[in-house]
Amino acid sequence: MKFIVSSSALLKQLQQISGVINANTVLPILEDFLFDVQKNQLSVVATDLETVMKIQLEVEAKDTGRVCIPAKILMDSLKNIPEQPLTFNIDKNYAVEITSDNGKYKVMGENPDNFPKDPVADETNSFTVTSSALVTAINKTLFAVSNDDLRPAMTGVFFEMDKKGLQFVATDAHRLVRYKRTDVSCPKSDSLIVPKKPLTLLKSAMPVNDDELTISYNSNHLFVTHGTTQLSCRLIDARFPDYKVVIPADNPYKLTVNRTDFQGALRRVGIFSNKSTNQVVLSISGSQLQLTAQDIDFSFEGNERMKCQYNGEDLQIAFNAKFLIEMLNATDTDDVTVELSTSTKAGIIRPSDQDENEELMMLVMPLMLNT
Repeated sequence: MKFIVSSSALLKQLQQISGVINANTVLPILEDFLFDVQKNQLSVVATDLETVMKIQLEVEAKDTGRVCIPAKILMDSLKNIPEQPLTFNIDKNYAVEITSDNGKYKVMGENPDNFPKDPVADETNSFTVTSSALVTAINKTLFAVSNDDLRPAMTGVFFEMDKKGLQFVATDAHRLVRYKRTDVSCPKSDSLIVPKKPLTLLKSAMPVNDDELTISYNSNHLFVTHGTTQLSCRLIDARFPDYKVVIPADNPYKLTVNRTDFQGALRRVGIFSNKSTNQVVLSISGSQLQLTAQDIDFSFEGNERMKCQYNGEDLQIAFNAKFLIEMLNATDTDDVTVELSTSTKAGIIRPSDQDENEELMMLVMPLMLNT
């Protein structure tokens, strides 16, 4: 089998899917890309058994065939070859010879029959969503996903679908993010949990534009298609916690602050907080917000004052500064509103203004005040 392909086009496509491959895998064949040539069309597949990514690109080829090529050595060599056509020659023993303008490189491929099969997309439900809507949803929720493998349901993002829209929920039991889109219509009310890794891969592979993506799912897998790129992943088989019960119904006090000023103050004061809790105490009275952090073990202390708009009774409440900074990163408005009630109830953070098609709500649990 022989085909000719542009070195930079191949590298660009392989970079989109190379993140699927794990460095220390049990099966050596999972360290390979599967190349499949059919009539001037090359498909390349990467998998870790849970997630599969596939890209397609045009090549010059007279014959058809398949081969597995070790991913690392192929990627490393393509990164160092300037833009030019490369000729791939594969013999019947799966030895791969790559010829460039000035060089010839050989690598031993593997039998493609040993490569895992793709999951079958049968009995699926489908809907479309813009690429930017999906990327935005991932960016606004992924940071709140739990890394605790003992609670598998929380290690992914919960997709809740109905005819009125699509919402994405992530929680690690200390904070919760819910992002709603009303400009998406799903065929029926349904829900599923998508693991963190495929969402991270989608975020970097998908363009932030109005291209339409097709999302399909069945009871075990999610399938996302954008042009010549496809991703499928196994869903998390667990029950997502009933997150609605933790959202406080009434948080009467409202604190409005400039997002970047608040984030900067949290970063500076947070340096002096206890490293295990990252606790920063917010003392709010009138139009003044004071941030205080201390680490008693090292006699560290930091405090800052800043202006705010606040209507409510004077309040002292403590939060994990790292969590607040990450949540403020997920908003892109100048100001944010923090809804509060008492020092032991969750605070709710919202952007001060939101687009008509989207709604972002972030909840963060307070820490015990060291009195």
